[in-house]
Amino acid sequence: MSEIKPKVLLIVANLGTPDAATVPAVRRFLKEFLSDSRVIEIPKVLWKIILHCFILPFRPRRVAEAYAQIWLDDSPMRKILNAQVAALQTQLIAKNSDLELNIVAAMSYGQPGIRHVLADAAKQNYDHIVLLPLFPQFSATSTAPLYDALADWIKTQRNLPGISVIRDYYQHPDYIEALAQSVRKYRQQHGDADKLLMSFHGIPQPYADKGDPYADRCRITAAKLAAALNLEPEQWAISFQSRFGKQEWVKPYTDQLLQQWAEQGVNSVQILSPAFSADCLETLEELALQNAELFLASGGKKYEYIPALNEDPAHIELLAHLLQGHLDAIRLGYCV
Repeated sequence: MSEIKPKVLLIVANLGTPDAATVPAVRRFLKEFLSDSRVIEIPKVLWKIILHCFILPFRPRRVAEAYAQIWLDDSPMRKILNAQVAALQTQLIAKNSDLELNIVAAMSYGQPGIRHVLADAAKQNYDHIVLLPLFPQFSATSTAPLYDALADWIKTQRNLPGISVIRDYYQHPDYIEALAQSVRKYRQQHGDADKLLMSFHGIPQPYADKGDPYADRCRITAAKLAAALNLEPEQWAISFQSRFGKQEWVKPYTDQLLQQWAEQGVNSVQILSPAFSADCLETLEELALQNAELFLASGGKKYEYIPALNEDPAHIELLAHLLQGHLDAIRLGYCV
């Protein structure tokens, strides 16, 4: 009898993006995204009224205009995710020839949707599935929806595979070093700045108060990155961006801090967002464009955005390292 290789599916997942930079596509995406109770913790009946009467009729046009400023032949996030998956295929498939390995992209919202990816997986009779959410810092608002999709799928399956989820990697040495390398490389080309700002996507303060560990994980990431770069306390700061609605979010706010710095005489700022594994609307439009305008209009002289890790070799090496550990454990379990 010939040896049967264990079939393993690696799902590499990010948040999501519209199918096009158009109002109808953005409206579909926002409806799916903002209907998730993990994202918006408001009583469903009340939120449905707010969403359908006050947000979806108006916000998609503004968001579509913002997407149009960064859109190429596809969404940057989706292009980068596909490139990351292709790079991981190169790294991992040949190295794990004793496994029947498949690596696919998925997104919590939009396409390729995680629920469709899992539905396809059910037809393939995988022995093991490994899910890697591309959110370095766990949050119930970003990572947990992938857990939810996986849990819903599990309920429908009779012949269940082994399942692993890589929760996050906010203080992994390879992650911190990849971030540090990206800053060093940028500064070798462009010089230093008065301040380095590490801007993370925000969450509402009540979510953190209820136990979401995200903000604390962001602070740990920022401190470790500052240490890796040998920065003094006055040379860097952490902030949180992308507020939505009127409730309080975790602070300090990125836009307010940038304005304060400019008014206080800080001339130059370099900014990066370690919460994002791929450049997207919140980095390419909000950080790189909107906040640049704010800082310069407030009296700042020079503002530079350091890109996300994207397909950087050090980033791919980190992701491959995270996945390889699970593949090694699977290999031991099957004694192949």
